[in-house]
Amino acid sequence: MNVSFTSLGCAKNLIDSEQMVALVTAAGHEIVADPAEADAAVVNTCAFIDAAQQEAIDAILELAELKKTGRLRRLVVTGCLPERYQGDILKELPEIDAVLGTGSFPAIVEALESGETHFARFLDKNAPLPELDRAVSTGPAWAYLKIADGCDNRCAYCVIPSIRGKYRSRPMDAILAEARALADGGVKELILVAQNLTHYGKDFRDGTTLASLLRELVKIDGIRWIRLHYLYPHEMTDELIDLIASEEKLVKYLDLPLQHVNDGILRRMRRPETKAQIVSLIEKLRARIPGVVLRTSLIVGLPGEGEAELQELIDFLETCRLERAGVFVFSPQEGTPAFDMTDRCTAEEAEKRRDRVMAVQDRIMDEYDRDQLGLVFDVLCEGAEDGLWFGRRYADSPDIDEQVLFSGEAAPGEFVRVRVTGAEDGVLYGETV
Repeated sequence: MNVSFTSLGCAKNLIDSEQMVALVTAAGHEIVADPAEADAAVVNTCAFIDAAQQEAIDAILELAELKKTGRLRRLVVTGCLPERYQGDILKELPEIDAVLGTGSFPAIVEALESGETHFARFLDKNAPLPELDRAVSTGPAWAYLKIADGCDNRCAYCVIPSIRGKYRSRPMDAILAEARALADGGVKELILVAQNLTHYGKDFRDGTTLASLLRELVKIDGIRWIRLHYLYPHEMTDELIDLIASEEKLVKYLDLPLQHVNDGILRRMRRPETKAQIVSLIEKLRARIPGVVLRTSLIVGLPGEGEAELQELIDFLETCRLERAGVFVFSPQEGTPAFDMTDRCTAEEAEKRRDRVMAVQDRIMDEYDRDQLGLVFDVLCEGAEDGLWFGRRYADSPDIDEQVLFSGEAAPGEFVRVRVTGAEDGVLYGETV
């Protein structure tokens, strides 16, 4: 059977997809890139916000058309969308032949091979994470490494705990074994992912922490960069900060999901930090980790946010000058406390607020880029296009940050030294040295 995969949403979802590909391949099936050449198609979905749900539905309906006109005979939908709407998805989208919840994706081969109409499997989403082989689809020379799944934070706007389950850390031995296998396969950069990296190990109640895991990961030969995604501010310990500062392999790029800085909005979001604590942490990080690049995600338009709260957020960006930030419009999700908050602005107004904040942040990022002119960085080369190589510095995470375009001698998957010679529209230009 020829099988195509479409993976939507976050890096954690992508790893689930990579594990499903490995299972399907081991069962003797062929993976094809083009769904038009497939006998069966799998869509691994996200359902975090309305836009993600619509993207998933559009992908499903596009494949459903292939069932009418092409060779495609079986359509399997996995992940967050069926988990969230498990009682309705097969009724609303009868074109789907099988669904698997977030805790059930290891049953992918059964879902593909079953002749059952409207096959459904929803196992315990709070169960320990399965330890499975995966077919890494990223790179060259970099890969995501999931260390935990689920979340216990219960932010007022977020559906992730109800979809992905409670926080579950992977055993350290399993993580280290996978990291060694990735290094043996040529991976030089590991990007650690979880909904909250800083909570790692606390569910074990045996003293395991993110810091203790990192101390072991940095010992692995072949790994040069270890990048950390989603470090929650209230769990950033001095031990962790000092470790990041002192260990060369730990990339000085920290993704801190702040969401807002107004204390009233933070309380409404059910976030544990205050603005004063956020500012204090940023000052501490910059003082103790020279050259640190800070990234965050922000939400505008939450009910209760007015002009004063929005301006406070803008003023914070102007003052703290974060090197990287993404700004998102509040998306009310049924089943969350924020869904029932009535004092919200219109969708049009929320978009205008996002544009205002991004205009400020874009200028800050452009000014940061101009400050890089003449500096020399290690760049992980990822390929070539239009006569130039492209790659990333420590300050750039894949798919969300900028790239460096450069000339000279290089090869995909290798680190090269590049001097920055220009900056324009979120792209740095350079030459190897």
